[in-house]
Amino acid sequence: MLIVQISDLHISSPGTDTYGHAPMAGNLQKCVDHINRFEPKPDVVLVSGDICDSGALDQTERAADILNQLTIPYFVIPGNHDLRETMFKTFGEVHCPAKDDRFLQYVIEGFDIRMIAMDSVIAGQSGGEICAERVKWLDEQLALEPAKPTILFLHHPPFKFSVPETDEDGFLGSDAFGDVVEKYSNIKRVMCGHIHLLTHAAWRGTIVSTAPSMGMQLDLDLSMSKPSGFVLVEPSYLVHHWTPQKNLITHTITVRDVDGPYPFATI
Repeated sequence: MLIVQISDLHISSPGTDTYGHAPMAGNLQKCVDHINRFEPKPDVVLVSGDICDSGALDQTERAADILNQLTIPYFVIPGNHDLRETMFKTFGEVHCPAKDDRFLQYVIEGFDIRMIAMDSVIAGQSGGEICAERVKWLDEQLALEPAKPTILFLHHPPFKFSVPETDEDGFLGSDAFGDVVEKYSNIKRVMCGHIHLLTHAAWRGTIVSTAPSMGMQLDLDLSMSKPSGFVLVEPSYLVHHWTPQKNLITHTITVRDVDGPYPFATI
């Protein structure tokens, strides 16, 4: 099984670039075109938040117009730059099959891996939260299939990554969320976005991975001594490969023109 993850699209209003510099709509189009050509064909695309840049309807609709060109199923969750109600109305139950727009979370069934979408947004704030109600919901969903391989995907990483986006923005409910994660050994990965970097970290008996943004890479400063900023890079996305040997292997796909491939042989 192949799961594509794209994150932190930050689509701006039509006719503009994000923050005046980043051509994020063009980057998303490049990623969608690349994913549609990917072989073998992926099974599903997970979009892990910050779909638009300010929650505006025209930004959300612009993102949806591009994402709807995908030839495989895709599912969305909100990030701190999104508005739940706008997302819920724009993407509908096909791409966001939540019960209501209060918490946009749901379970994706019918694949070799069970996928649980978690809503980690605090309305009007940059940081994340998995509150008691969301923890209870997650525990209930996991208890239904405690042996089936499962991944969780949410926008905010649930602990500090030595960057302002996690250490300063914060995450409420990490301990209670982690207690549930640790309770179920079938959780193969917790997939996040938010920090605009590719990272992997062991946590509570599983692995937390964060996906890169599609062209706005965090200017990493582990000393956290300067204001947070971004650099423009080529768009990229992740492919999570669930192998016949039941290993979940993650590959980073950079969308760019390359010279090759050439065989590992001397001519």
